[in-house]
Amino acid sequence: MSHNGVALRAVTRSVAFLTAGALAVTALSGCSSEEKRSKPLAAQDIAPAARSLVADGGTLHWAVDAVPETLNTFQSDADATTTTVAQAVLPSMYRLDANGRPQADPDYLESAKVVETKPKQVVLYKLNQQAVWSDGREIGAADFAAQWRALSGKDSAYWTARNAGYERIEKIERGADDLEVRVTFARPYADWRSLFSPLYPKDVMGTPDSFNDSARKKLKVTAGPFTLKKVDRKDDEVILARSARWWGHPAKLDQIVLRAVPRDKRAAALAAGEIELAEVDPEALGRIGLAARAGATPGSSPLAGPGGLPAHGSGSNLGAADALRSWALAHDEDEEDADDELSARQKERKALAAYQREQAALKGFEIRRSLEPAYTQLALNGASGPLADERVRRAVARALDRKVLAGVVLSPLGLPAVPVGSHLALSGQDAYADNSGALGGQDTEEAQALLADAGWVAGGKVEKEKKEKKKGEKAAGAKGKKTEKEDDGTYVVGEDDKGDDKDPKDHPKGVDAPRHLAQDGKRYANKLRQGGAPGAYAPKGTAAPADAAKKVLAKNGKALALRFVLPSGPGSGTLRTVAGRISSMLEKVGIRTEISKVSDESYFKDHIASGEYDLALYSWPASAFPATDARPIFAKPVPAADGSLNVEQNYTRVGTDQVDQLFDRAVATLDEGKSRSLIRKADSRIWAAAGSIPLYQRPQLIAVKKDVVNAGAFGFRTPVYEDMGFLKKGGKGSGRPSGD
Repeated sequence: MSHNGVALRAVTRSVAFLTAGALAVTALSGCSSEEKRSKPLAAQDIAPAARSLVADGGTLHWAVDAVPETLNTFQSDADATTTTVAQAVLPSMYRLDANGRPQADPDYLESAKVVETKPKQVVLYKLNQQAVWSDGREIGAADFAAQWRALSGKDSAYWTARNAGYERIEKIERGADDLEVRVTFARPYADWRSLFSPLYPKDVMGTPDSFNDSARKKLKVTAGPFTLKKVDRKDDEVILARSARWWGHPAKLDQIVLRAVPRDKRAAALAAGEIELAEVDPEALGRIGLAARAGATPGSSPLAGPGGLPAHGSGSNLGAADALRSWALAHDEDEEDADDELSARQKERKALAAYQREQAALKGFEIRRSLEPAYTQLALNGASGPLADERVRRAVARALDRKVLAGVVLSPLGLPAVPVGSHLALSGQDAYADNSGALGGQDTEEAQALLADAGWVAGGKVEKEKKEKKKGEKAAGAKGKKTEKEDDGTYVVGEDDKGDDKDPKDHPKGVDAPRHLAQDGKRYANKLRQGGAPGAYAPKGTAAPADAAKKVLAKNGKALALRFVLPSGPGSGTLRTVAGRISSMLEKVGIRTEISKVSDESYFKDHIASGEYDLALYSWPASAFPATDARPIFAKPVPAADGSLNVEQNYTRVGTDQVDQLFDRAVATLDEGKSRSLIRKADSRIWAAAGSIPLYQRPQLIAVKKDVVNAGAFGFRTPVYEDMGFLKKGGKGSGRPSGD
């Protein structure tokens, strides 16, 4: 949910078959925080500056994960870069503010409100009289109607990824004049503000051919502070240019170049001057922080040579060679070996010099940090096996110390280590309330009691079973990559050389497990269906305590062991630690885990979506419209025509009729307070079912050139592209929100 952008739009629904009927109603109310408005745990960090302090002109080079396959945000392969382009070049009736709340965009809307509720809900949009498309045509009812028809789901010729909300519209008409649009709903729709953001011109939405094909590679007509100048797949970049037709504050930048740069190459690209803004991982953060502290200068870090000889970098190459040969002869070493040693040391010196140059260049950058509008969760597959029993799922949840897990990830980054208390909103959003009390906090004794009640007892007889080879992996000890012990004492079952963090060939282009998360959850959800692993951290192994055999819990001849499946892509170090902590916590209550590393390419498609896992870590974006967007993630599965279960996005396969009913009531309730209360009650019941355990809000680390202002770690807020730019020489940031 991804991004920072427009709200999350989920599409699918899930399997699950369990109830939480035994839980006390008082624990499920979720009303104790009803009247309290929360605040974001971390503010956005964008170096705000008044427009008067921002220079006119310049090009901002912004690292992205990939050049988008489509520029149509409503198609299944849209991604984070699709969203970024749409935000800069297309209208959105509503944008998110710093608290993750939808606000009307005055550049497009003078007002929008519900003007009738009976017999039907009618929303009247009054458009900004200056709002025009880049071809000079006014934005109007024809564009709204074309988008509704394309996304209503009534015409299968449109290859749409989602139609949530649009299917509730009955008709769209011109109002009293060309600047008014009347939208009549067939059924009440609380989340009507989620619609028409972004809004495409009727040229795109008017026919299936234009929707399906023409908007994939280009946008001929736009209506934002920037226009789409070029999609250059040869150079892996998208070029946005300042719009001459824009009626709002003119963009400060001449161009924004969205350049595809792999995550592990971004620090080098920053140092080389190829980009000025990039999301980075903690390792790059350390390099930039070190440069700022050390004031790196080439040649400042001599290395010691063998026998106390001058290190390379402290004298001439010739002097070092003569000294090394003399040392080799004195110690009866072969001169050829001495030459090899010298060659190696010369390579080291070159590497050191390159590192020092990079450090010197990185002094011009800083890290702007906040929290993403997304959270990482532990998912428990309730479709089969031990976790089909709600008591076992609850035992897993009660074994976890979520505050410790949040601290492992966020404290080293200087970010607030506060566990997420809701599945449906994040702190700062209107729907947020900490409903984790419906399940309860860490309690070893309670977890053990739940396991005992479920029939899992210590010392029970365990029948030997032949290890089955799971889809996409090799069993431990099989030919290929064997069970391996990591430096931290963890064990992992891996694939044949796949998923090795040191081998770049194992990581498909455009897939970055830890941080490739579209800020707009619409795109995030779509990418999951394509088999990618955005937003998921990838631990390598799990603790294997020496006395584990003594604590084995068994039932019906089977040991209580859970398969922890995680992607193996780059940047998995943080979650390797998280997974190890989780496994250690579970071991204390008698639950064993076996981690299986799988490739990012197959993680969701072959494992999560297909149910080939017991435990998994992945992330969901937050939404300003949870009644619409979160329902498919937590809804009870329904039988498909072929007899299978329609999972959609409920990858835990855990759902209840109660939760479905609360979502249905919330989305049809126009009273915002009542709708919010229903959402919180739904969240309480989701907690009680223990299908997924929110852990922490994800860190957002953005490396930015120091003179770039009004850009960086946006947090919840949709970026204001026209205010981004370079600080005037001699100027200082205003400390006020951009646009002041």
